[in-house]
Amino acid sequence: QVQLVESGGGLVQAGDSLRLSCAASGRTFSSINMGWFRQAPGKEREFVAAIKSTGTVTQYSDFVKGRFTISKDNVKSTVYLYMNSLKPEDTAVYYCAADRVRFRGQISTAGAQYYWGQGTQVTVSS
Repeated sequence: QVQLVESGGGLVQAGDSLRLSCAASGRTFSSINMGWFRQAPGKEREFVAAIKSTGTVTQYSDFVKGRFTISKDNVKSTVYLYMNSLKPEDTAVYYCAADRVRFRGQISTAGAQYYWGQGTQVTVSS
C-alpha cells in the first residue's frame, strides 16, 4: 500500500494561485498513475485531474481545464497540482490519490480505484 502526504493548501483570494504537493512512499511510484480529487462541503468527492505513471499523459475535469496543471516527479516521488485563476467554487478539501493497480494502461476517474491521502484544505475567498 502507498502512503500519501499532501501539503500546500491554504486561504487565498479569487484569481490567486496555489501549488499542492503530494509526497508518496511505500510503493514503486514510477509505476503508478496519480490523481487529485476534491470534496466541497455537502458535496460528493469529485475527480479533478490525473496523470499516467510515466507523466506523459494527463486528464482534467472540465471545470479545471486550462486553469490547473498536474505534474509528476518520479525521482522525488511527488505529484503536484498547480492551480491558477482560483475561484470561490474551487473551495474544497483536495485529496491526492494513487492508483491501486500498477501499470494501469488508462487513467481512471473513479475514486474507488485509488488510495487516498488525508487531504488539504483550499479556501478561495471572493
